[in-house]
Amino acid sequence: MIASNDFDPEPGQPTLFSARLTPHRSLSHTGFLVLMAFLSVVSFAAGTAFWLMGAWPVLGFFGLDLLVIWWAFRVNFRSAAATEDIMVTPSELRVRRVSHRGQVAEWTLNPLWVQLEQTGDPEFGIERLYLVSRGRRVSVGYFLGPDEKASFAKALLAALHAAKRGVSYNPAG
Repeated sequence: MIASNDFDPEPGQPTLFSARLTPHRSLSHTGFLVLMAFLSVVSFAAGTAFWLMGAWPVLGFFGLDLLVIWWAFRVNFRSAAATEDIMVTPSELRVRRVSHRGQVAEWTLNPLWVQLEQTGDPEFGIERLYLVSRGRRVSVGYFLGPDEKASFAKALLAALHAAKRGVSYNPAG
């Protein structure tokens, strides 16, 4: 693990593969505001109806429900701040993981020794991806879906094979 913040490749090293992985969120902040406005209107209307029938405490429970839904979405949006950067050059494979709390963890591996290990289920597809090198095992793309993991694994394997073949010299290009 490296404590530095420098994630650039060494000068003169071509980048064979670079990817930034982020958790998928299907609801944008604007969509969240629209959803909360809709839920507020529905909850207030239903709470008012119960209040007019004499069940005034129900209005407070509708407000409590809104507060819990808002809190759950806030936690969900905060966890979406996590990122994972993977970069492959001919001489190194770097993984940099930034948690939703801002904690940074980095691993530098030799791409000549790295193997990509996949675990999964025939029905559900790939469940886990690991970079394995010299007894170290680093999980990557844990928040991706099975199809995204398969696509990512294919691209990463191609980059690892390119690194193992070595840099080709092309004086015309």
